[in-house]
Amino acid sequence: MLLRLLAAGTRMPDWVNDGYAEYASRLKHDYKLELKEIPLGQRTGVDTSRAVEKEGERMLTLLDPRAYIVALQVTGRAMTTEELARFLETRANQGTSAIDFCIGGPDGIAPSVDARAHYRWSLSTLTLPHGLVRVIAAEALYRAVSVIKRLPYHRQ
Repeated sequence: MLLRLLAAGTRMPDWVNDGYAEYASRLKHDYKLELKEIPLGQRTGVDTSRAVEKEGERMLTLLDPRAYIVALQVTGRAMTTEELARFLETRANQGTSAIDFCIGGPDGIAPSVDARAHYRWSLSTLTLPHGLVRVIAAEALYRAVSVIKRLPYHRQ
């Protein structure tokens, strides 16, 4: 199954790129992790809604029409590692070939993308920087896959 992070923002610090790359490199074979970056919308003045809307338009064009869409939202549903593993297994058992995880930019995810989501996932009730979300999501997905494959990475 292809797990894709569709993330707003293209110029991340090295620690974000390195953190994401570490976990993506561990996911091979049955579950693969891929990152698609979306350029941020132009932010001018106080109103950021147009920038968020533009990011949403760009993200929507990258969505796989057959994919299960997950919006990462602070108001979404939190999952334990075991619940995330079951979530991935359920999608795989239903024949899902790809899951697109949508990460908004500094001002959140576009309402148009949120409306397309089949599921809303919260990594934390904290507001997190969008770059850090890439690393946390990649690690969480790797950890969940390690549970599915019974690898020793996750300790209960």
